[in-house]
Amino acid sequence: MVLRKFVAPEIIFGRGSRALAGRYARNLGGTKILVVTDDGVAEAGWLDPLLESLEGEGLGWAVYRDVQPNPTESMVMRGAHIYTSEGCDLILTLGGGSPMDCAKAIGAVHANGGNVLDFVGVDKIPVPCPPVVCIPTTAGSAADISQFSIIKNEKTGIKHAIVSKSMVPDVALVDPDTTLTMDGFLTASTGMDALTHAFEAYVSRAHSPLTDLHALQSVEMVHTFLLRAMGDLSNPEYRTGMMLASLHAGLAFSNASLGVVHALSHSLGGLLDLPHGECNSLLLRHGVEANFDAVPERFASLLERFGGPAEPPGVLPGLLARLDDLRERAGLPGRLRDLGLSEDLLPEIAAAAWEDPCMITNPRPMSSSDLEGILRNAY
Repeated sequence: MVLRKFVAPEIIFGRGSRALAGRYARNLGGTKILVVTDDGVAEAGWLDPLLESLEGEGLGWAVYRDVQPNPTESMVMRGAHIYTSEGCDLILTLGGGSPMDCAKAIGAVHANGGNVLDFVGVDKIPVPCPPVVCIPTTAGSAADISQFSIIKNEKTGIKHAIVSKSMVPDVALVDPDTTLTMDGFLTASTGMDALTHAFEAYVSRAHSPLTDLHALQSVEMVHTFLLRAMGDLSNPEYRTGMMLASLHAGLAFSNASLGVVHALSHSLGGLLDLPHGECNSLLLRHGVEANFDAVPERFASLLERFGGPAEPPGVLPGLLARLDDLRERAGLPGRLRDLGLSEDLLPEIAAAAWEDPCMITNPRPMSSSDLEGILRNAY
């Protein structure tokens, strides 16, 4: 048994929890709140009630909604400028992984100065960030509870991981109702993101008994609820199941970290500006195949939670078949060529992924050529 750290924000889970936003912002000492979101969330109708909650507590606010998928360095820096110029003292973010990652990085820039890419890596944020309250509107990224923020370098097209306890939000208001406006594709891709978080956390070199519990529970819940949610997008029971699956996976990967699938997905998604969950969904079976021999007993445990014990011909074929079946039934692509990726870009993606912090906890050491081999298998 080795020492392991487990960090998490205060979490309020359940339908209607988003209505507590004003109260928590006030309790954390906020007076002028920077609300970080995006146009899609605002147009879905989730922003106005949030602002009313802030006004009900006598709080001022400024809205920053110029956040696009795969948030970039310039988006973070613009948000940090607005935070300072508007005299804000707390960040409240409403949205999926992109607004939440951007919001957490804005706090780091405000507290420490410099450029957001100065903090890329593990534990590179010296000064604590201002308070952050997160309200997730998708069930997959778990940025509302994790110590990760993923920011894209616009010059290189590479997505970089900022990993620090300073990135853990103070409060997560996890309301499944906010996911009722997600379409089928977003439901599928974010659900597969949650599953990938759980798989990689469970086989991570930094796993612990605490993270194992959350990872296995998430796998079981994704298996139970993802296709049901896709078949009935307005069903609150299924949405609650998937939101809880995302929460469990987030608690697991935030503390155990991830592995080769996320390292490759960060590079691939940044270069082609693709949804993160779609990249994970495509690459997960290839990551499992590459890592299986390092920890076969742990993959056997994952299979038990993901549809039952292995039948002949064995654990690995059974697990790959179940992953392929879920991805296909979710309507997500199965080959990199289906995403429009040129084969001559594979070495560049592999080289960038090899430097990703997620590779530190992958269950087996890999070279850049190993990563290129995984990409070619997926092509």
